[in-house]
Amino acid sequence: MNLYKTYNVTSKDIEKKWYIIDAEGLALGRVAAKAAYILRGKHKAIYTPYLDTGDNVIVINAEKALLTGNKVTDKIYHHHSGYPGGLKSVNYEKLVEKKPIMPMEKAIKGMLPKGPLGRKLYKNLRVYADSNYKEVSVKPEKLEIK
Repeated sequence: MNLYKTYNVTSKDIEKKWYIIDAEGLALGRVAAKAAYILRGKHKAIYTPYLDTGDNVIVINAEKALLTGNKVTDKIYHHHSGYPGGLKSVNYEKLVEKKPIMPMEKAIKGMLPKGPLGRKLYKNLRVYADSNYKEVSVKPEKLEIK
C-alpha cells in the first residue's frame, strides 16, 4: 500500500491574488526580481514549474526606480528592426524620457521563462510610470521590498 501520493495541481486549485509594488526609491533589479517571483508563483506551496500558479502584479512609480553606479548613462538597450543594419541602441536615460515604463517591463520580462508560459505570465503584469493605476476595484495587497 502506497502511503505517499503525488499532488497534481489543476486550474481549479489556483487562486489568483493582486499585489502592488511601489518602485519609488528602490533598485530596479530588486523590484523586477520580486515581481517575477510573484508572477511565477514561487511564493506558493502549490508552485508547479509548467503551470501559471502565480498572482497578478501592479508596479507603480516605475520611472522613479533607481539604478546604482553609472548605469543611468552606461546601460544600453538594443532592439532590431529586422532589416539589415537595423540594430538600434539607446541608453537608459533617453529610454526613460521617451518610454518611462519600458526598462521595468524589460527587466521583469527577462526574468520570466521563455516560451508560451512566459508570455502568459507576462500578461499578469501591469506597470505604471506614476502612482495612478486602473485596477483600484480589485483592492491589491501592498508588497514591501527590503
